[in-house]
Amino acid sequence: MSALSDVARLADVSTATASRALSGRGYVAADTRDRVVAAAAEVGYFGSPSSSSLFPSSRAVGVVVPHVNRWYFGSVLEGIEAALAESDTELVLHRLTRDPLERRRTFETLLLHTGVAAVIAVGIESGDEVASLLQSLDRPFVSVGGPVEGAAGISIDDHAAGALITGHLASLGHERILHLGADATGDAGLAVHTRRLAGYREAMADAGLGSRIAVHTAPLSVPGGYAAGLAILADPRTRPTAIAAGSDELAIGVIIAARQLGIPVPDQLSVIGIDDHELAEMFALTTLAQDPAAQGAEAVRLALAERALPSSDWIEHPARLVVRGSTRAPQ
Repeated sequence: MSALSDVARLADVSTATASRALSGRGYVAADTRDRVVAAAAEVGYFGSPSSSSLFPSSRAVGVVVPHVNRWYFGSVLEGIEAALAESDTELVLHRLTRDPLERRRTFETLLLHTGVAAVIAVGIESGDEVASLLQSLDRPFVSVGGPVEGAAGISIDDHAAGALITGHLASLGHERILHLGADATGDAGLAVHTRRLAGYREAMADAGLGSRIAVHTAPLSVPGGYAAGLAILADPRTRPTAIAAGSDELAIGVIIAARQLGIPVPDQLSVIGIDDHELAEMFALTTLAQDPAAQGAEAVRLALAERALPSSDWIEHPARLVVRGSTRAPQ
């Protein structure tokens, strides 16, 4: 098991600074805290309840995430960290890899060795082995970002999200609407994008466009959206007039590709996303805004509730359409 000194060495800070950054006690600059949190996840650091006062088990919450350097997961972590600091509760962080052995080790180390009082899992889905193991424990388990059968949690309605952004494009008069979603490369949250795709299909059918469904997938990132945009927009004969992207990162990548190809947005191409990413306003992106930090904070409140958490304790986080300059009626 890694020591706090390993975290400090990797983050290039003192042990005291690493301790403050992970405990939330005392001032630490935001960029320094981000480095320390990322380093703790990379080395798999957990405070020992028997040898350190940093993570007292009765006041510690374990957080399991597949990524610490992506906007959604980082934003959820910020909300979790702030809410835990307010409640004087420690954060025990572990990044979940795709390796089955490592995933089981996460469960054993995080829960059995540190004895955390509750666990928050971000981007874990029903059917995942770790989700099943967490459900077998007699302690609060909260999921963020997608329903896990038998667990409390919080997320937006992803099916409704896919339908709403598609419906917005259809209401403007678009008929050639393509859905750009996550591919099946094992990215966390693939089930989320499956639900968003289902919402797209439903909205297309409701608009009488069921025969014009078009779907393209890409890695869930700005470069992934850019590469997909180049492929989708290359041929004017098959080019859609609008793209409903399953995330803002994909949508931003498409806008960059359109600019490179000389296709003006929104005059010749409307683009809409989901998230309200920190770059969305810069790209004048119309989007369905969710608030990952608020979801993280709400997950903490659920995890610290002084009662058993029944599966009915699922909170649908509100989302709202933010119309900017990337969508308009087709010319």
